Amino acid sequence: MSSDLSRSAAAQSGVGPQAGLPARFSRPHPLTWLAWVILAAFFVVSLEGTDWSFTDMAEGVPALWRFLSKAFPPDLERLDSVLWALLETFQMALVGTVVGVVISLPLAVLASRKHSPAKPVYAAARGLIALFRVVPDLVWALIFVVTVGLGPFAGTLALAVDTIGFCGRFFAEAMEEVDEGPQKALKAIGASRNGVVACAVLPAALPSFINTGLFALEKAVRSSVVLGLVGAGGIGIELKVAMDLFQFDQAATIILCIFVLILGVERVSTWARGKVM
Repeated sequence: MSSDLSRSAAAQSGVGPQAGLPARFSRPHPLTWLAWVILAAFFVVSLEGTDWSFTDMAEGVPALWRFLSKAFPPDLERLDSVLWALLETFQMALVGTVVGVVISLPLAVLASRKHSPAKPVYAAARGLIALFRVVPDLVWALIFVVTVGLGPFAGTLALAVDTIGFCGRFFAEAMEEVDEGPQKALKAIGASRNGVVACAVLPAALPSFINTGLFALEKAVRSSVVLGLVGAGGIGIELKVAMDLFQFDQAATIILCIFVLILGVERVSTWARGKVM
């Protein structure tokens, strides 16, 4: 008798074996099913278009093993020049990120829907940020190599433009999401638009700015390695030369140095974000 009562109470309270469980997935619309089918079919076609082959992957294992056998132990003969190129890579990333972040701040204010002075200004700022973001940093590096010549300056400019596209969007969104209470209070006492932005919006969004800027630095460090392949400075050219000359032991040294640099920057960035957040 008591067990029947307990089962009845459990069913009424929404727990137990007799309780009705909510549906885990809602029934999708037929058009949604059609979209998923089209996406799956396109994925299968893309596998063929990219020549995806597990056979080729298996046959490439011996070649990978030969590369690793020639790459280790790494050759430390040119370690000094590799470290100088690594330092140049980090300098490019640091300067490009700082310049990009500084330019992103006023541009993000103009690209914020709530704080932009006019709709045409908002549209123009958004369009400029989108342009900087959608064009890959490697393409910017090629443009600046043609503009200012070979060397780290071209790479630094490319990283700065890429950072503006990355940070400008997230800075603008962070400013749109801050609490409007302090802004309304400042407006009520007659504060100007610039005063509201400087005294209420920017301080409230500052932790998000720092977080985004640190992510931009991590991104710039990784990108700066690749920019050297097109002559935009950094350690990328060292890696390309080593691979082209089949000096795999020197390439291993460069790859390990790059790994240490990127890992170190990510560790420091994670620590700094923990302090800010």
